[in-house]
Amino acid sequence: MKLTAPLYVLKRRAKLISRRDGLPLHAALDRIAKEEGYGAWSLLAAKMSAASPASRLFPVLHPGDCLLLAARPGQGKTLLAFELVIEAMRNGRQGVFFTLEYTQRDIVERFGSLAAQADGFADRFTFDNSDGICAGHITRVLANAEPGALAAIDYLQLLDQKRSNPDLLDQVRALRAFARRRGIVFVFIAQIDRLFDLSGRAMPGMADIRLPNPLDLALFSRACFLHDGEIRFETLM
Repeated sequence: MKLTAPLYVLKRRAKLISRRDGLPLHAALDRIAKEEGYGAWSLLAAKMSAASPASRLFPVLHPGDCLLLAARPGQGKTLLAFELVIEAMRNGRQGVFFTLEYTQRDIVERFGSLAAQADGFADRFTFDNSDGICAGHITRVLANAEPGALAAIDYLQLLDQKRSNPDLLDQVRALRAFARRRGIVFVFIAQIDRLFDLSGRAMPGMADIRLPNPLDLALFSRACFLHDGEIRFETLM
């Protein structure tokens, strides 16, 4: 059954209903699910997870890969990154979510049933929203990670927001070297420049990545772009 809108849009709609009508989020999600022809949100989520972008994308990511996951705001890039973390854990690997944007409560509220899925792999899941997130911090947290672990970084452009941190280029170089040496998969959530909205193109590309500071995009091995419910995946090297 085809949904009337991408999953992330339906979740956003449920959150608005929850606020507007004073409903618990799970009740708002169930209301949306029934409108889509499912008895409950859990049934809709289970059906969609079998064909989710994360389930298709995860198998082509290999230890040592650095994936650039980019989109304009509100297109579902953070959701997809979190789904990739969960997909890694479903496959017996460690999943780590580094963020300078969200608290653990935000994750539970925003991602609803996905957060519950992450709880099901508590022994393999790490959530880190430390103020000092940078390449050095990330490699220290992952010092004992097993090969194949997947770590999402939310988001690329914030890594060097503190003047005390190394340049963004140096940090990404360090993380790429660490990924290859230890067999870690990194997913870097990235912003797309707002000028893309005026371009008339259907999908952003590497040239649209917002870079306030210099960065060699050749450091990434793969890229994934999202826009209006569509996804494009590229192998860069």
